[in-house]
Amino acid sequence: MADPIARSPIAPLPPLVLRDGWEVSERRSTADLTLADLTPMPKLLVRGIGALRVPFGRAERDGTTLVIGSGPGEWLALGGHPRLEAGGELVSVVDLTHGRALLRLSGAGAGSVLAKLCAIDLSERTTPDGAAFRSSVAKLVTDVVRDDCAGTRSYLLHCERSSGQYLFDALLDAGAEFGIEPTGADLR
Repeated sequence: MADPIARSPIAPLPPLVLRDGWEVSERRSTADLTLADLTPMPKLLVRGIGALRVPFGRAERDGTTLVIGSGPGEWLALGGHPRLEAGGELVSVVDLTHGRALLRLSGAGAGSVLAKLCAIDLSERTTPDGAAFRSSVAKLVTDVVRDDCAGTRSYLLHCERSSGQYLFDALLDAGAEFGIEPTGADLR
């Protein structure tokens, strides 16, 4: 019997490869504004008093893991396992990898694309690199994290798995006037 293949709710563009059991796109765009499906990235929900030291509304790197303060006593860890600092307190960790979609919108026009779909002030003063918030994006409850890459403005958008393709398509539509292109994600 063949090993199972995990698939994102977002239809991948060819060429396709299997990476860590996930079917992913190897397409690479050179456009200034890109949208990537990061759904295969590990996503952990951590709950517990003082389990992680990232404040609510902020995101910080813990090695290769991005830790997001998503609520009082609640964190989202993307990309790996964070170092827990529970100090004897009860902590719960739930793997959300297969239940949630994750997208990365990158490029100088990323803020302009989001502004068409979200009523949050995305100025540098209000939402600097590392800002995290939950809002309506294209009428869909979405966690948004400003996570710049190599000096380029970038946003992570995290939503329910069943809404992943809808959010991906809405972002592509909103970004058409800015020259957006889908790209495969480098998950290595």
